[in-house]
Amino acid sequence: MQNYNLKFKIKESGQALITLLFFVLISLTITSGAIIIIIINSLSVSKSQEGTLAYYIAESGVENAMLRLLRDPNYAGETLIIGESTVIITVTGSNPKTAVAVGQNGNFKRTIQVDMDYNNGYYTISNWKEI
Repeated sequence: MQNYNLKFKIKESGQALITLLFFVLISLTITSGAIIIIIINSLSVSKSQEGTLAYYIAESGVENAMLRLLRDPNYAGETLIIGESTVIITVTGSNPKTAVAVGQNGNFKRTIQVDMDYNNGYYTISNWKEI
């Protein structure tokens, strides 16, 4: 009898191995799916950060234009390189003046426009918007 039971137990151990492999396969599939989702989310966040940086660079360009206009009313704009990013500043008009700054970081571009009135040595901002 004991020999018969030993042979039967050997047959059951192969069945347990198949069950174990099945559960390992399921857990690997779930883990792989979770890792793919994490990678996609991290790429999305980094692109969002690049777009936000382009916005801040454009905003810095507009602030630079306002400061330059206070010092030199004939300032017409310039191109600035900030790290790996650039901002193109353009000033048009006489009164009100319109300053447009296009910030570019990688493939992302953000544009800010500011309308300013000049009275008695002071600029009054009448409009500040992203276009």
